[in-house]
Amino acid sequence: MKKLYCFDFDGTLTYKDTMFMYLKFYDPTKFRLQFIKHVPLFILLKLKLAETEKVKKSFIGSILKGQTQEKIEKKSKQFFEEHYPKIVRENALDFIQNIDRDHTKSLLVTASLDIWAKPFADAFQMKLVSTKAEFKNGVFTGNFIGKNCNGKEKLERIQAEINDIKYDKIIAFGDTSGDRPMLKWANEGHYQFFH
Repeated sequence: MKKLYCFDFDGTLTYKDTMFMYLKFYDPTKFRLQFIKHVPLFILLKLKLAETEKVKKSFIGSILKGQTQEKIEKKSKQFFEEHYPKIVRENALDFIQNIDRDHTKSLLVTASLDIWAKPFADAFQMKLVSTKAEFKNGVFTGNFIGKNCNGKEKLERIQAEINDIKYDKIIAFGDTSGDRPMLKWANEGHYQFFH
């Protein structure tokens, strides 16, 4: 039996949202300053008066734009080493470690940027499907390649990734409204399964 597992990352497999954690780890001083500057935007976001993608791009860009890919990847590796497996829910880790790899494909589907999500995907032995950071001449532009990987976009990315391969069963795990399209589409959609 051929199975496809689709796991959301932040909150589903982890205890915390990794975006804020990573950006704070990257540059604590700049993080505090930009966080305060972005508070009005975060409020608009909560009130659904601002676009998630725009606010996210602005906040991430305010800290990482202009940084070299080399430095960003080095920091991502350090971030991973410091927080793995501590920030991963124990039961989620158990579940992942017991996946039958011979008959299963596993995807880590996340709105988080590939920058810091990749080391986790590698550790989980999963293919990463995420929001992609744009680099030009080895420097982060502050932009994304394509859209923020959330909501309908998550599902479109999964479908593009599996590219008409037929699976006997598709099982998805998520914990927010941004995971609903993926959960609805799967044969089995688990909401807050590891909580």
